[in-house]
Amino acid sequence: MDGEFVAALESDYTTAPISEAERAMLDYVVQLTKDATRIHPGYHERLRAVGFDDQAILQITLIASWFNYINRVADALGVGRDNITNTEE
Repeated sequence: MDGEFVAALESDYTTAPISEAERAMLDYVVQLTKDATRIHPGYHERLRAVGFDDQAILQITLIASWFNYINRVADALGVGRDNITNTEE
């Protein structure tokens, strides 16, 4: 991938040079990650309006949810951390 493109996505996907469909998908995934209880039918309608069918919406939801899940599991177990300390908070 082009380095500038990757940097633009990492910096702020909302201003990156991506398609309307990609932006709608990322808006949905960001909301799903932040607070899935705030997903409303408007998100699904927007995804359909840019070309995603129900199967694609399900796949987007499952993939994003799985990544959220597995990252939380890894974080809880300290996977990838060099120094794990036994501190209680």
